[in-house]
Amino acid sequence: MSGRTVGSDGDTSAVGHRYEVRSRTERYRGRIFDVVSEEVAMPGGGTGVRDFVRHVGAVAVVALDAAGQVVLIRQYRHPVGRHLWELPAGLTDVSGEDLAAAAVRELAEEVDLTAGRIDVLVDLHSSPGFTNELVRVFLARDLADVPAERRHERHDEEADLQVLRVDLDEAVGMVLAGEITNASCVAGLLAAARARDTGWSALRRADAPLPG
Repeated sequence: MSGRTVGSDGDTSAVGHRYEVRSRTERYRGRIFDVVSEEVAMPGGGTGVRDFVRHVGAVAVVALDAAGQVVLIRQYRHPVGRHLWELPAGLTDVSGEDLAAAAVRELAEEVDLTAGRIDVLVDLHSSPGFTNELVRVFLARDLADVPAERRHERHDEEADLQVLRVDLDEAVGMVLAGEITNASCVAGLLAAARARDTGWSALRRADAPLPG
C-alpha cells in the first residue's frame, strides 16, 4: 500500500504530527462508494483504526432564474426514509467528464433546464467524520428549457421528483426553519444568498481547482 501521510492541517509539509496510514483493509467495494478501514499513526505513538466511506464525489446546482427564484426538487431518500428538498445534483462518475459539465448534465436530466452561465459557489465535505465525499456546488444562471424531444426519461426515485421554484430568500427561510436539511442544498442556498448580496464578487470560475 502507499505510504500516504498528511499533516494535521492537511498540508504534507506541515510541522507537527503526521497521520501516516500504516495499513488499509477494503471492507466493501461498490459502484458509488467503497468502505475501508485504515490503521493510522496517532499523536503519542499509538495507532487508531478509522472506518470510512470512500466516495466518487458529486456536484449540485443552485439554478437561479431571472426572477430570483431557485429550482428545488423533492426526492425520496431511502437511508432517511422520507422525501427531502434538494438541489439538482448527481455523482461525478462519468469518466473524463469535468465538474461543470456534470452539473449541466444533472440540471438537464433532473429539471429539464440548460444554463448560459455556470460559476462555482461553494465546495463542501458532506460528512468528514465518516466519508471523504466532496461536493462542488455550482450557480447556474441564464436558464432555458430543454426542448421536449430532448428531455431525459427519469426512472426509480427520479420518476417521483417534484420540481418547485422558490424565491431565494424564501428558500433560505426554509433552511433556517429546518425544512431543508440536505447538506449541499443548505450550503448552496446560503452561499447563493451571500454571493447575491455581495454582487456576485466572490464567485469562482467554473474550472476553479478543487480544495486540497
